Amino acid sequence: MLLPSTEAGRGRPVVLLHARPTDRTMWDAHLPLLAGAGVRTIALDLPGHGDATVPDRREVAPWTDVLDTLGHLGADRFVLAGNSLGALVALQTAVTAPERVEGLVLVGYRPHDQPASPRLDAAWEAERTALAAGDLDAAVKAGVEAWTSAGATEEVRAHAARMLRRRLTDQLTHGEPPQAADPLGAGPAALRTLRGVPALVGVGEHDMPDFHEGGEDLARDLGAGRTAVVPGAGHLAPLEQPAAFCALLLDFVRRLPQQSSPPARK
Repeated sequence: MLLPSTEAGRGRPVVLLHARPTDRTMWDAHLPLLAGAGVRTIALDLPGHGDATVPDRREVAPWTDVLDTLGHLGADRFVLAGNSLGALVALQTAVTAPERVEGLVLVGYRPHDQPASPRLDAAWEAERTALAAGDLDAAVKAGVEAWTSAGATEEVRAHAARMLRRRLTDQLTHGEPPQAADPLGAGPAALRTLRGVPALVGVGEHDMPDFHEGGEDLARDLGAGRTAVVPGAGHLAPLEQPAAFCALLLDFVRRLPQQSSPPARK
């Protein structure tokens, strides 16, 4: 499927992939900042999120949808920047088509097979319990508390709540679509094939220990050096600290080799 998108600016394509409880509006504050710095910024809704409604029981392969959508938009090569679920999809996309990926910026990553901390288990359980009781308000509140930091502004919390409410409503209506086989497979072997792709791994300062540990392991597997810490942020670090995240992203992009010009058409 072609994914809904919002874009701004001209220059090297930088693709923004959102976290699980959110959608592409997570990047509303980032688009003008990045466009003003001279990059073509593309924010996508992943399948089952935002405007990317998935027909009941249709199997989804988000990495394929990302590649198809970017091809449709004329972005043959690009930088992928993802938060949480977006970081996972960025990796899946890169493993599927490494020749198209110029760089990876990955924030708030945790592999699915990593044992969950008590704090993460409690967050999941609070959401499950509220949904089982039919209390959408409580589920949304639990999600906002889990995925933003104690210092998040009311504006950030309200934005997170709107996105989470929409996501949970769609989940209750349509269910979770089945996932195609993960191109990352099991274990870090597939990740290590990406060592030739420049990468930056980050985590919010106040995120759960799961994502600090997951980020450190990912940085090691990718050969990406030290994990960058986004100060004053929780799991949705780019949403809470858009200026700090954009500064990290732009510094990374500016260090990449210049894009080669496409061959002249005859």
